[in-house]
This record gives sequence, C-alpha cells and structure tokens, in this order.
Amino acid sequence: MRITSKGQVTIPNAIRKQAGLMPDTEVEFSYDNGVVTLRPVSGKTRGELLVERLRGAFKNSAMTTDEIMRETRGED
Repeated sequence: MRITSKGQVTIPNAIRKQAGLMPDTEVEFSYDNGVVTLRPVSGKTRGELLVERLRGAFKNSAMTTDEIMRETRGED
C-alpha cells in the first residue's frame, strides 16, 4: 500500500469494518514513538452510530408504532 502524492491512503474494507469506520466518520491521528494511530473521534461503535442515525427516523410519522410494524410485516 502506498501513500499518494496528496497524502491519501485507502483503508482496506476489512479493517474499516473491524474498526467501525463508516463513511463520514470523523477520525483523529496520533503519533507516538514511531507508530501512527487512527481512531474515530466519537469513540462510538459502528452499531451505536447506526442506531443513532436510525433513531427518530419515524419521529414525524403520522402512523403509530403498531401501524408501522404491520406495514413492515406486510400485514393488512
């Protein structure tokens, strides 16, 4: 893997998944004794970020929870 002339590098997908680095994740770098470390700024896991994005998705819906569940399940 190489660093481009613009200082960019592609983080392999497997590592992004393991680290919970989703698109638009803010990250920070640190350097200590010859080791460069990259970590998410929020410290939240991938699951926590997904839940946070989905929470309130139906907040302004006129449907009740039961109506949403029936629709999701394809019930009449």
